[in-house]
Amino acid sequence: MRTVLVLNGPNLGRLGSREPDVYGSANLDDLRALLTAATPDDVTVDLRQTDDEAELIHWLYEAVDTGTPVVLNPAAFTHYSYALRDAAALVTKAGIPLVEVHISNPHARETFRHTSVVSAVATGVIAGFGFDSYRLAVDYIVRLG
Repeated sequence: MRTVLVLNGPNLGRLGSREPDVYGSANLDDLRALLTAATPDDVTVDLRQTDDEAELIHWLYEAVDTGTPVVLNPAAFTHYSYALRDAAALVTKAGIPLVEVHISNPHARETFRHTSVVSAVATGVIAGFGFDSYRLAVDYIVRLG
């Protein structure tokens, strides 16, 4: 059994009710169902969400310690959390894939959202495709084997 960590940062626990014009009307349970249905039976999607920067960083440490690939939506931490960036770098420097995802396209939004401190250390970035951003990232990781 293979596992993919799907980690979500602050405010994503409010999906479905927070700015549905930007993020859609589906919630994290809907995302979990979509990803579970889209992955092979031998892949477990471990979807988590936190508003706590330290907890998100510790989950990245866990990924390093267990060799588990990561799909990461850093949410607001994207733009300023150098601590999260450094933890993400530990993942990729260990040779473990980490794909940064965003539901919306940050480059089509406010100027402050145009900069990601995480992108430079991520394996890749997928943004602007709604929940399909996650599906594409998980698919990439599954195909890596």
